[in-house]
Amino acid sequence: MARHYFGTDGVRGKVGEAPITPDFVMKLGMAAGRVLRRRSPSGHAAVLIGKDTRVSGYMLEAALQAGFSAAGVDIVLCGPIPTPAVAYLTRALRLDAGVVISASHNPYDDNGIKFFSGEGTKFPDEVEEEIEAEIDLGYSCVPSAELGKARRLDDAAGRYIEFCKSTIDSSVNLRGMKIFVDCANGAAYHVAPDVLHELGAEVRTDGVTPDGLNINDGVGATHTEHLSERTRDAGCELGVSLDGDADRLIMADACGRVYTGDELLYVIVRDRMAQGEVAGVVGTLMTNFGLEKRLTELGVPFARAKVGDRYVLEMLKAKGWLYGGETSGHLLALDRQTTGDGIVSALQVLAALRRSGKTLAELTADLALMPQVLVNRRITKGWDWKSHAPFIEAVERAEAALAGRGRVLIRPSGTEPLLRVMVEADDKELASRTAHELADLIPATEA
Repeated sequence: MARHYFGTDGVRGKVGEAPITPDFVMKLGMAAGRVLRRRSPSGHAAVLIGKDTRVSGYMLEAALQAGFSAAGVDIVLCGPIPTPAVAYLTRALRLDAGVVISASHNPYDDNGIKFFSGEGTKFPDEVEEEIEAEIDLGYSCVPSAELGKARRLDDAAGRYIEFCKSTIDSSVNLRGMKIFVDCANGAAYHVAPDVLHELGAEVRTDGVTPDGLNINDGVGATHTEHLSERTRDAGCELGVSLDGDADRLIMADACGRVYTGDELLYVIVRDRMAQGEVAGVVGTLMTNFGLEKRLTELGVPFARAKVGDRYVLEMLKAKGWLYGGETSGHLLALDRQTTGDGIVSALQVLAALRRSGKTLAELTADLALMPQVLVNRRITKGWDWKSHAPFIEAVERAEAALAGRGRVLIRPSGTEPLLRVMVEADDKELASRTAHELADLIPATEA
């Protein structure tokens, strides 16, 4: 079944434009509420709603709350809190679902809605399809006596901080570490610094003054070009950068190195290997081939899922493995959390540094990543790149030229009208030139 509203990470778009409008979000809450009640053995349901720091969150939260209430579903409101915190609290409070109002790493004028199950995992495709079918049935409201009630969870952030701290051994502390934390003016602004501080680190911060409009604005995990310099200028040895909803992690040292999700996943996996056997690791189509090659050399099976942390999770569960992630910084350690969690992932890396007594550079010294260049081009909505002959022919020529030396991956974004051109090669200049030549063949968007 083709989905009309849900993408790879929930429903997302420009605020004020379909589907991110108050009327649609109310219908979405109403439809999701009916599905949850139908699936509940008791016929009753309760959901938790969290959001990031976008100004539109107030409007969409009210609309979503109205929809759930009309469907007879009770609501627990958390206010601004990381996406993985919603996953954790939904599970901890034994609720039927968790809902996050966020557009993750996108600009402030985008927003979205994503759902978590009572187990703290993202809704599978079939549940999203059931919700879409319910939306099409239109408006309905339960009798007044059955309307859902709302309450606020005032200690949501505190509960989540304690959970994060519990994901590393009690014998491990961060005393003596100086850590720079960039919270992207997003959902972790009042959480991540406290977690690190309470574990003993000396913390310097940036991106912790959200105003509703500055989320991801030149800061956070998608703006790490100067993360190493900012870490050094803050007098710190390590930099931790999260995105707007804190489910991504990128790190840096003060010596000029920025570490991608592939490298951080490698650090976590090697740390777990030192403590016992690792059954296998899941990456995505975007994962650097160098990581696959090195893990294979170490005897660790590696598999690739479709891009999107939900697909990494699905493959991990199917294989019974625990560790996986994306180059972008979505990392999964299922022995610690049920979904991608930037803060928890950072703690796993920091614990590995403590246990080994080594630096990030030393822990990744035997991982040789291939140069990888990603170019994003905005496209007209609905444009079918697969039927654009000049572009396809150029891709085929590039693949032939790179045979044995690299690869080409063309992928539309699941959350924005973008076409991503990724080229991996044994020579960075070749990768860059090929990626930009292909991207330049993508037609300009219509005004």
